[in-house]
Amino acid sequence: MSKAQNNQLVSISPISSLSKFLKFCYFILGFLLLACGNDKSDKTTVDAESTTDIEQTATTKTETKTILCFGDSITAGYGLDDSNDAFPAVVQQKIDSLALNYTVINSGLSGETTAGGKSRISWILNQPIDVFILELGANDGLRGVPLTETRANLQGIIDAVKTKSPETKIILAGMQLPPNMGRDYTTEFKQIFIDLAEKNELEFIPFILKDVGGIAELNQKDGIHPTVEGHKILANTVWEVLEPLIK
Repeated sequence: MSKAQNNQLVSISPISSLSKFLKFCYFILGFLLLACGNDKSDKTTVDAESTTDIEQTATTKTETKTILCFGDSITAGYGLDDSNDAFPAVVQQKIDSLALNYTVINSGLSGETTAGGKSRISWILNQPIDVFILELGANDGLRGVPLTETRANLQGIIDAVKTKSPETKIILAGMQLPPNMGRDYTTEFKQIFIDLAEKNELEFIPFILKDVGGIAELNQKDGIHPTVEGHKILANTVWEVLEPLIK
């Protein structure tokens, strides 16, 4: 081989090696880009799945409906050691056993009158309510409040609920008084609830203390407020009217 040919080979070899090296670099770069692309795609998929889970959770929370018990010491569970023994909590247990998507809120206040209920109803209605159980009037009757005032206050509460939330279903819990309040007064008092239920086309519980009122062993020492067993019976009485509305 001539010296010229040898020089030609020597001058060509570095270029050939460089070409191969560049091809190798391009291959590595392409591989890395492809790998990053797959990783990004996988991350996008995971993010999409996470977003879907969050949306489903939010939807579930939104779909949870509310039953609000608006009342006095009977609703509040006065005298009980555990508020979970009051009838609203017992109703919640029935709902949970059927896997119904409802939450029961106890908005009972001991000593509450219809006037007191009317004054706080606007604040209560700042939350969405699907079923509104109205249990007020007993303290009015025991204090001898004029019946026209009791009737007007209850109607005011009903009107407030209907105005704020027309879709809310209202259950009116009737109340009766002991005979020592006078026959005329007790008879007209009982009629208030009947009239309001009919006038406003409400679901109606004729007597919230049915099978409990006046029965010593189902009431506390004061003879007015139900015991734990008494509240279980109250819950059944409420459930008879509530169940068809939520199932």
